[in-house]
Amino acid sequence: MTNQNARSAESVAKNAAPGRTSTINTDDLIEWFAAEARDLPWRGPEVDGWGVLVSETMLQQTPVARVMPIWREWMERWPKPSDLAATSQAEVLRAWGKLGYPRRAMRLHEAASAIASEHDDTVPSDVDTLLALPGVGTYTARAVAAFAYGKRAPVVDTNVRRVVARAVHGEGDAGNPSPNRDLADVDALLPADDRDAARLSAALMELGQTVCTVKSPGCEICPIVADCAWQHAGRPAYAGPPKKVQRFAGTDRQVRGLLLDVLRRSEGPVQRPELDAVWHDAAQRDRALDSLLVDGLLEQTEDGRFGLPGEE
Repeated sequence: MTNQNARSAESVAKNAAPGRTSTINTDDLIEWFAAEARDLPWRGPEVDGWGVLVSETMLQQTPVARVMPIWREWMERWPKPSDLAATSQAEVLRAWGKLGYPRRAMRLHEAASAIASEHDDTVPSDVDTLLALPGVGTYTARAVAAFAYGKRAPVVDTNVRRVVARAVHGEGDAGNPSPNRDLADVDALLPADDRDAARLSAALMELGQTVCTVKSPGCEICPIVADCAWQHAGRPAYAGPPKKVQRFAGTDRQVRGLLLDVLRRSEGPVQRPELDAVWHDAAQRDRALDSLLVDGLLEQTEDGRFGLPGEE
């Protein structure tokens, strides 16, 4: 870190009103990322668009530590989209394990089929073409374009939004998402050069994940602390509308996960009592089971048993 950027948070928090807008030194942030970025497996030079697409799909709302071993298993087992496309949906759901939100696994399987049949087994590099793939949304398409192909594409997740809210707008946090505003905020920061823009996109995300965290930001080691509007404003607390918090315990999502766990552990379809045993509330259990059937994450056989898609 340069002498200028090593200035402490205390030294820059001077006489500025909350809500200040700042311009950050993006060169310093890119330089910091080059020196401090974590050695994550999907960042390796040998990783192609498929490896990045798999990682970005798995990483949505899931910690890096949980994703790494499963990502490695997937890439060893299915190194190309066509390899995953040729696998049954049941096997894909089993391999997804405890990553949560299993519909992501199903959409990734569908995307792999489309890539294999329509794109010569190569993940597209163009954002619009990526968006046309099953289950690929704005974030994932832009992340693949930037991180796999070095394209200029604003990539916005919770971590990036928090960095921008603090460093640029002087606010304690970003509040609830506003897709158009959030994309415009990040786009305004990106250099014109594709390569530098892609590096900055990765650097913003890394900063939010490792330094500019929610509860204990490491401002003393932040490479852009001297430019940070939040520091200049005296680090005001977040004062916006309450943020939506997703709980897990006791929700239908937890019950869905418990039901799927039974089927992932089994060698084939199971009888209803095996599913009924996982949750005490019959009405909630039935609702979760119905939603899994609607989502195509499990199927009912002709004799009334329940199994993963395609199992008999």
